[in-house]
Amino acid sequence: MKKGFFRNIQWGLLPTVVALALPTMLEQLMHTVVQYVDTAMVGSLGTQASAAVGATSTVGWLVGSTLSALGVGFLSYIARSMGAGDKDMCRRASSQAVLLVLVSGILFTVLTLALSPFVPVIMQVDPDIRDTATIYFFILYTPMLFRAASIIFGAVLRGAGDTKTPMKAGIIVNIVNVALNFFLIYPTRIVELPWFSDTVLPLTIPGAGLEVVGAAVASAISFVVGGIVITIAVWRHPLVSPRGQRLWPDREILRPCLKVAMPNMAQRFATSLGYVVFASMINSLGDVSTAAHGFANTVESAFYIPGYGMQAAAATLAGNCVGAKDKGKLKDLGRLMLVCEVLLMIVSGGLLFLLAPYMLRIFSKDPLVISLGTTVLRMVALSEPFYGVTIITEGMMQGVGNTRTPFVFNVIGMWGMRIFGTFLCLMLLPNPTLVAAWACMIAHNLALFFMFSIYYKKGKWSPLHKT
Repeated sequence: MKKGFFRNIQWGLLPTVVALALPTMLEQLMHTVVQYVDTAMVGSLGTQASAAVGATSTVGWLVGSTLSALGVGFLSYIARSMGAGDKDMCRRASSQAVLLVLVSGILFTVLTLALSPFVPVIMQVDPDIRDTATIYFFILYTPMLFRAASIIFGAVLRGAGDTKTPMKAGIIVNIVNVALNFFLIYPTRIVELPWFSDTVLPLTIPGAGLEVVGAAVASAISFVVGGIVITIAVWRHPLVSPRGQRLWPDREILRPCLKVAMPNMAQRFATSLGYVVFASMINSLGDVSTAAHGFANTVESAFYIPGYGMQAAAATLAGNCVGAKDKGKLKDLGRLMLVCEVLLMIVSGGLLFLLAPYMLRIFSKDPLVISLGTTVLRMVALSEPFYGVTIITEGMMQGVGNTRTPFVFNVIGMWGMRIFGTFLCLMLLPNPTLVAAWACMIAHNLALFFMFSIYYKKGKWSPLHKT
């Protein structure tokens, strides 16, 4: 980077960045806390129950990331329309988002339910837990229409600069999920509460005792609630409400939205499919590696919250700058967000390194799982600042509508570094372990850092580059 890159940072933009990023961070924090609680509740049932839940989670990333890609197309379009002051285009885009929610939600419902018996087999899940994993997957992906609404409408609202409403909807979803988990996972039991003197007060807590199935039902119901809440919010929103708009394909809107969404969808599909292949390789290493990998991913997700919160703000603000044709502000925004992101991820990575074993003990009592998970988490903690640069630059590219180059970079990193490297480790090492697989994952993250940094520095990622 040039010597002057970190000079003359426009700190005056910081309040705007924080106003957009903070609600997204809080939303993801709530989601992560609930994920922790959910994982801990299932983890109390034993390693096999945790493996049954975690073994198919990467397929969920595949589905969710594809829907998120559609959301990116609308976020970019609406953010640029807001920057240009064209509110009519924002409402028309929102009506097209409704159409895609219906189409994608129904399509993914059919696909996931039809494939549910085969997913655990493809993922090389232990035969002893395949039936449980199949039932969990089937229940979890039944309400796909509502999940599509939550993801795509959330992107619509963020594109309009409203990150608070998705946060509030996420809080409601999380509260419903935890409450239902409490009653559906465990059987009816008696809890002794401290009372006066040395006496205790017995309290009977009703429960369905459904264990893993109960966790799936709780999550499914919470997704339904979330989809309804955010749909109502979009309908009532003053800037992006689809009321009065035609629910019919609008080529003028869909074409630019899909032009952004399709490369991003291809990227997310390719990388998420890579996660599926990666997880299936790890599943072949046994229950301990599967559980350690799943728990480590859950722990790690909390420490990426600052990064992805800033990414959402970067995408929206970069889109606004392009809509307003403000090249100088776009450059200032990039400098500020990269500096803030690297500092945040240094702190986040340091905390992950220190707290890894304590965080893992929340989910498992197995010393082998805790030891293995701690090792891989401390490895990845060192790469977090580098990955933070990737997160911000990719977010800005999404906001300005450049999703083709990130697609190429992510495919190269995932399949050229992570998948191929892990395959070689499994084939060539006499005793392949989870540590070797995560080393390949870190190499993938570092490769993305170098590719995105070089491309960002050249400036060609921005439509305003030649102006």
